[in-house]
Amino acid sequence: MSTYGAEAKPRMGFFTDTSVCIGCKACEVACKEWNLIPDDGFDWLGQSYDNTGALGANTWRHVAFVEQDKPLKLDAGDFATADAEPEPLRWLMESDVCKHCTHAGCLDVCPTGSLFRTEFGTVVVQEDICNGCGYCVPACPFGVLDKRHLPRRPEDAPLALPLLGKKEDGRIWKCTLCYDRLKGGHEPACAKACPTDSIQFGELDELRDRAEKRLAKLEAERWNGPRLYGHDPGDGVGGFGAFFLLLDEPEVYGLPPDPVVPTRNLPRLWKQTALAAGALVAGLAAAFIGGAE
Repeated sequence: MSTYGAEAKPRMGFFTDTSVCIGCKACEVACKEWNLIPDDGFDWLGQSYDNTGALGANTWRHVAFVEQDKPLKLDAGDFATADAEPEPLRWLMESDVCKHCTHAGCLDVCPTGSLFRTEFGTVVVQEDICNGCGYCVPACPFGVLDKRHLPRRPEDAPLALPLLGKKEDGRIWKCTLCYDRLKGGHEPACAKACPTDSIQFGELDELRDRAEKRLAKLEAERWNGPRLYGHDPGDGVGGFGAFFLLLDEPEVYGLPPDPVVPTRNLPRLWKQTALAAGALVAGLAAAFIGGAE
């Protein structure tokens, strides 16, 4: 997966347990503060308590809020109303982030080498190399990568007017899993700030074992709909570097149910193209020889 050889580190990642997320958005704030990310507006979207909407160039952590007419547990015994009737209401909260895929389409299509795999197995954009081509944006099956657009100039401003900020330059931005903190031996800012340990950071293999035990516990307690998302190395992206325990179908959280890296068929397509080209050349040669005779 990487070319670091002896310098490679254990693969690090996130396990996000949505069953204990309280929607405080401490992860969003910590991410912005540490990475100096510009604000993405203070508009009230009217979508529950979600005022960021989705991941983007200025939102590397996004807390989704989903209100459902469903009980938190199947028997609802601990969640009954005053008249002993179960309350069919629950909040689903989930802190979304870049998945740092094992097979990352963004890496496959980047023409400048701006996107690279770190020694921790994470995927990072190098801001000094990215040229803002945007090829990686449609290559991500999760819609994570986004271009930070240039600020609009006043019509009467001179062309030499400097940009409003060093990050408002049309390049691609996304979660780095706090690569600078990892190199210093520290956990990412979002995991550090999470008060309930909904966001757990560590070695990926250990996190997968921990997630399976947590899933078994919730199933034994008859929670409604727990499932792991992105923990399987055999899925369409080879497993996530940041995976989740959800309480409903992925679509409920705005996640694709069966993500597939768009570039996985490229070797087969190039092989077929080469065969077709070879057949065309052979046909033209045969026609030329036959015509000469």
